[in-house]
Amino acid sequence: MRKMIAASLASRVGHDRGYWNRRRWEARMKRVTIYAVAEACGVSASTVSRAFSRPEIVNDELRERILVTAREMGYQMNRAARGLATGRTGMVGLMVPDITNPFFPPLVRAIQQAAAQIDSSVMLVDADERASAEPELISRLKAQVDGLIIASPRAATGSLTEAVGGLPAVVINRTVPGMSAVVCDNSAALTEAGRHLQELGHRRVALIGGPAASWAARRRAAAIRAWAEKSEVELIELGSFGASYEGGREAAVAFAGSAATAAFAFDDLMACGVLAGLAEAGVPVPEARSVVGCDDVLLARTVTPNLTTVTAPVAELGRVAVDLLQQNLNGGAPEQIVLEGTLALRGTTGTPA
Repeated sequence: MRKMIAASLASRVGHDRGYWNRRRWEARMKRVTIYAVAEACGVSASTVSRAFSRPEIVNDELRERILVTAREMGYQMNRAARGLATGRTGMVGLMVPDITNPFFPPLVRAIQQAAAQIDSSVMLVDADERASAEPELISRLKAQVDGLIIASPRAATGSLTEAVGGLPAVVINRTVPGMSAVVCDNSAALTEAGRHLQELGHRRVALIGGPAASWAARRRAAAIRAWAEKSEVELIELGSFGASYEGGREAAVAFAGSAATAAFAFDDLMACGVLAGLAEAGVPVPEARSVVGCDDVLLARTVTPNLTTVTAPVAELGRVAVDLLQQNLNGGAPEQIVLEGTLALRGTTGTPA
């Protein structure tokens, strides 16, 4: 009998415990409403809504109080409801040419962090280094986002303009008429790198060309040519290679077979491929050849020897791109902002043998 009573009590306790656990779970799952936040702040629900959807028209002190209270209460604004009220999705489209290139993941992170500050999420697409794919990807994004950030696009200007249409858009590391842009100008830093090579004693320098469709590749090549024309250095131009590790390995063969003792690679990923190709050919760096990259991605600081390169302000590129897009979404005119790269001297440049 005692066993039956104990079993019955245990069953009842288990039932009660499960019941109250379920009730607590249900309570936690209930969304805090905009009305609860309004009541806690002593304002109307419409004022709370404006603090999220149109913060610029709410008093700074009041807006901050509403946002802090909402955060403490665990309130999360319903994006679908906000979209109906404001006509916006709270989503930013981002297209990159090749997510496997180590330049782009830090840029994506910087854009995500900046977008979060304006309560937006980022929808990312990768063009896989196919210029022909970019207009179609942009067209697919347009219906799902408030605006676009297009990083280092390869497609023709006309195709990009047509694909974007009237949607607010910001381009990174390229200029497109009628669109906002933020670019990293490496001209001064590349000129400084050229002078550094010249001071080390290099008199024949190779320019390893990047993708023919890359606006940045053309700008970097122009800066290096301008430096070479003003100095007592012979510039040897070596083809157009893919912006990849394998592209760099292919370029290493051409570099090793040339009379150049130093080379500028289009970017760091290519430069690391050049270093690998030279190592396989038994050509020591920097004792026999020197190599300069561009962008200063993590790989440049972990390869041995560390890569002499031009540092791009990646975090700033992402932040400015989001700021420009926000301005465009609020009716601002297209604007172009130029940031400067800086030279980072490391272990891949030295006196020629």
